[in-house]
Amino acid sequence: MVRQTEYKWVYIYGAVNVATGESCGMIASTVDTDMMNLHLEWLSTQVGSARHVVLVLDGAGWHASSGGLKVPSNITLLTLPPYSPELNPVELVWLWLKEHLLSNRAFANQKELDQAACDAWNSIDAPRFKSLCSAPWITREIQA
Repeated sequence: MVRQTEYKWVYIYGAVNVATGESCGMIASTVDTDMMNLHLEWLSTQVGSARHVVLVLDGAGWHASSGGLKVPSNITLLTLPPYSPELNPVELVWLWLKEHLLSNRAFANQKELDQAACDAWNSIDAPRFKSLCSAPWITREIQA
């Protein structure tokens, strides 16, 4: 007998300050403009009105500034050229999470999967975030 099961998904939205290793992460069941708006709102609140964020993004559809994306006044979006994931510092975080914490595992239900994603993100401390996201093209600008 073959038993059909529902596929379960979790997506992690994340931002990392490459200079300090501070981070802001959020899990969601989908990737779309509404979830991106929630992430931007949360990031804006976390950094506060006294600081300004330049958020590096790839060209995913839900990252586009058109079509309903609400970018808070203390955030500027910097969209990378197409097909250039090596320029996005957070890409190494995704790779590290997959290689060390989230691959080759099975989860009994959505709650367990969501908890594993939260635990994985929260297990990374500021020095590791800083190390993973160290990008010469960014850190050179920070030091200048």
